Amino acid sequence: MEEQIKELTLVLLYLNSWIEKEPYGEFHRAWKGYDFDILNLLEDENLISGSHKAKSTYLTKEGVEKEKNNEKYNIKEN
Repeated sequence: MEEQIKELTLVLLYLNSWIEKEPYGEFHRAWKGYDFDILNLLEDENLISGSHKAKSTYLTKEGVEKEKNNEKYNIKEN
């Protein structure tokens, strides 16, 4: 069950993310309104990154790549 929760949390983070343009690149950022234990697991797998004190998190390149063309949930990048 934990794997499904991690998978769905990453999907929701991706779908609710916005792109922030920084001098060193563009990043997908999303609010951390999900279970912190699951967010910690996603961070351990290098799918998200960010400060534990912040209210939002960044999706890593790996996290974005995993979700941007997710066929299981019919997600297509524009």
